Amino acid sequence: MPLLGPSGALPLHSSAVLEKKQLQRSNNAGWLQPVLVPIPGVSTRRLRVLVPTIRLRRQRGPLLVCFACLAVVFTVIVVSRNGFSRNEWEPSPEEPSTLVFRREDLQRIWNWEIASGHFPSGHSIPKQIGLLDSPRNPALPPKSRSIPPSRYRPPSSVLVSADTDTVGVGPKRIYLDIQSAPPNVSYPPRPVPGCIADLDVVMKHCDFSQGKYVRDCLEVLRVGAGLDNGQRTRRGAIDDWKYIYLEEANSSAPNPTAAQEDPLQPPIYRPGVPKPGERETDPDAELVRKRGAQWEAAVSLPPTLTHRPAATLPDPCDPENPRVFHMFWTGPFTDKPYLALLSFLFTQNTGLHEPHSAPAPTTVCRPQFWMWINPGPAAAIPNPNAMHDMFAQLKQSPWASPFLHPRFHDVIHFRLWNTTEQLDGIPEIRDEWRELQKTLFNSGGHVISVPDEEEAETESNDAEAGEPHTTKKEEDMLHRTGSKSSTEYDRLSVILSDMARFVLCHRFGGVYLDADTILLRDWEELWGWKGAFAYRWSRLEKYNTAVLRMNRGSALGTFLFRTALRNGLDFHPMTVSRYTKDAYLEGLLLRLPDALFDGAWLNTEFYQRDRPPQPYFTEFGDFFDTPEQNSAAPQALGFDGFFKGSYSYHFHNFWWKPFDPARNWPDLGPQFLAGEMAARRALREGEGAQVPIVLTTADAAAGEEAGDAAKESVEEDKRDLDWAAVLKRTFESYIRGERANMYGEWLVW
Repeated sequence: MPLLGPSGALPLHSSAVLEKKQLQRSNNAGWLQPVLVPIPGVSTRRLRVLVPTIRLRRQRGPLLVCFACLAVVFTVIVVSRNGFSRNEWEPSPEEPSTLVFRREDLQRIWNWEIASGHFPSGHSIPKQIGLLDSPRNPALPPKSRSIPPSRYRPPSSVLVSADTDTVGVGPKRIYLDIQSAPPNVSYPPRPVPGCIADLDVVMKHCDFSQGKYVRDCLEVLRVGAGLDNGQRTRRGAIDDWKYIYLEEANSSAPNPTAAQEDPLQPPIYRPGVPKPGERETDPDAELVRKRGAQWEAAVSLPPTLTHRPAATLPDPCDPENPRVFHMFWTGPFTDKPYLALLSFLFTQNTGLHEPHSAPAPTTVCRPQFWMWINPGPAAAIPNPNAMHDMFAQLKQSPWASPFLHPRFHDVIHFRLWNTTEQLDGIPEIRDEWRELQKTLFNSGGHVISVPDEEEAETESNDAEAGEPHTTKKEEDMLHRTGSKSSTEYDRLSVILSDMARFVLCHRFGGVYLDADTILLRDWEELWGWKGAFAYRWSRLEKYNTAVLRMNRGSALGTFLFRTALRNGLDFHPMTVSRYTKDAYLEGLLLRLPDALFDGAWLNTEFYQRDRPPQPYFTEFGDFFDTPEQNSAAPQALGFDGFFKGSYSYHFHNFWWKPFDPARNWPDLGPQFLAGEMAARRALREGEGAQVPIVLTTADAAAGEEAGDAAKESVEEDKRDLDWAAVLKRTFESYIRGERANMYGEWLVW
């Protein structure tokens, strides 16, 4: 008989019926059931783990215990791999900290660079630096500070952890709309002398971290600089794409007072600064010092520089901001530095379109190119006659001798590299670098030990006596000059160049370029930007220093050399990335997008292939051997269709591969005929044009061979020219006087 429910309306079944239904539900259960397992160290959460549903008899109970233990072990492994217990600011075990500077010194470095006008950016200073006051920034124009209503501000008792903004007190900026005016639209206009690139705007349109495409970046760079001369197809205002500006003279804020924290904003917490009611804390709190190292002594910096608009300078060339391109070369001079120099003459405002007797310009600062020659193996000691020998070899080289012509003396300089002299010229390390002399070749922590002069002589004598102490491979590495193939790579010279670029920029200022670099446009607005920069290592947030801009004797340079000294004088770009990251100084060495200097890199690593730039390279070798399906582009588009908008192109090594295999000689016209004929003879004799050649200057012999060369037919040439060959022939035609440079200027001899 059914029972009445609480309301007396519905009957309830007996307990036997309920028990039967519960049994039916348990028999129909799934194969998995959830089990809540405690998480070690987290008392408020449990991990829900699905385990097989096992119908156990009473004697099989221990099996369930085993499953529970396995689940706990699995949970511990997952938790440890996710690193719940490690602070986010602590470096990973694979990359121990490199920091040797205290917070007080890092503050001095930031303040020095900002006060000297080397931080023309609206980006903030990391809160880890611990600046309480907002520094005055003479390279940034004044900007009104908006204060939110009180209802949107947190209570005054709340401590906020935030970065520090600088306060602009510099000249006002006038952003330029650069276009060619009809009818002069065949060539783009030269940049306005004294103009500056706003790299904050460039980052906005080009930063790979923000999902920006190289293709779109290059269009902004072209349009904003007027490189789309007479071919602009965009309609509408381009204000958002303007990134080149001039500074107004006498428009700086008059005698601004030191900026303080806004009293209407909540107090800001800085590491090392005690909170209200707390004792004084460690001033270097949250800074991770290099393991086993002591803090550096208080850093000593020179007086700060004065930032002045270009219009107020008495001379167009600012002595504090020299316009010098540096390049480092070891071994016989080849077509690689040859083409770098030709690209410099073709793109930069060298004044070669003016008569040689013309007076010096009063508004234009002509850049210079300093080619640093290391005369022997990277580990060798130069002989006393090294300078004389260097110029003798340059005169004998068909690739180098044209640049010794008097017409280029004002803009191209060959200089002798001496490692000892250069390192002694760095005040920060001159008294200590010799302690690391035997491990001077340090790249990313991998050290190549080089014996000193006495040890090398002893090993040589032992080898003559039949007791060699080094293998042939090691001897080749120590005595190699230049890279002849991918297997015979001059590793020591590459490591030496990693250090040389920082030495040259810190001693002399300017921009360092790797020798596998081709300039593609005028750098006027980059010279105007007075900060330091390198560029991004493709997809990684690391530096590539194939292009490096630093100021002479800067606080940033002092930091880098002292930090490198305490880390084995390692200047590999990956290691330099750790130096600045550990010290929170990445903002002072801006990491520009690689689209500006290395437009193909992301594509070669399988990124952005859905919308690649022009040309489309899937590997760096495409520059030298353009794929057949794309081989019509080089001749059809020419220089104008090669990563237009980029400042330079980096083809990543390939030292052993000629730019123009069909015409692997300098083709610069009658003025340099002797060198061309010598290179042609070397190729016919199987010597190759990559080795030094003694020039034959006999007019009769040169004239006879020139006559043979004039009989050449285009049918003998390669049908589809590669990009490398087209660029080489374009630059050479400018020197021969057959075409203007990229800005429509003709070379005047």
